[in-house]
Amino acid sequence: MLKIENLHAEIDGKEILKGLTLEVNAGEIHAIMGPNGAGKSTLGYVLGGRPGYEVTAGAITFDGQDLLALEPHERAAAGVFLGFQYPVEIPGVSNVQFLREALNAQRGVRGEAPLSGGEFLKLARSEAAKLDMDAEMLKRPVNVGFSGGEKKRNEMVQMGVVDPKFAILDETDSGLDIDALRIVGDGINRIMRAPDKAVLLITHYQRLLDYVRPDVVHVLADGRIVRSGGAELAHELEREGYAGVAA
Repeated sequence: MLKIENLHAEIDGKEILKGLTLEVNAGEIHAIMGPNGAGKSTLGYVLGGRPGYEVTAGAITFDGQDLLALEPHERAAAGVFLGFQYPVEIPGVSNVQFLREALNAQRGVRGEAPLSGGEFLKLARSEAAKLDMDAEMLKRPVNVGFSGGEKKRNEMVQMGVVDPKFAILDETDSGLDIDALRIVGDGINRIMRAPDKAVLLITHYQRLLDYVRPDVVHVLADGRIVRSGGAELAHELEREGYAGVAA
């Protein structure tokens, strides 16, 4: 589904990714772990098409398409979803308005008819209920006044509504208490664990991987994948830290 070959990327003239190669097949969940500054978030931003991140070498294909040739909204319409480490606030725009416009814009690009207001509200309320989020929060401005955990839960509602093929989740466990961690983990499994979908889960810690068990764990250090293994690798990192494992 996703193939990255010898990827080099920089921001403000500083090279962050230094020859990263990675392949994620449909039906798989891959976890990316590594120390601060290794390039984990940069990888997510490059895949999502965030401005300011310049790819200087390498290639990325997604479902056979040149991902780098697509604008961010085209990547989203193709089925790519980027979950942010720090979800942004959008004052003056309600969750309902934001989500309905996002979903119908994607449906339009795919040649699908837009959902009516009633159809959309039914879908949004269903997704909110599955994530134990009060439906009244759908009426509030996007993430404004939300706690860290509420923002992450709201992001999972967004993911459930747009139903992507491929999700890049950047430190989704950040700011979550024990109960919210379980709810969000269950949400990722429910929405994304399917034969025709895949997930790239970026995290520092093992705890989310207790709920979302990865097929492959990669260690990212100094802009490259330096080691890959099964789910047990995450436990090794938790015990020993990155210094020895990433050396």
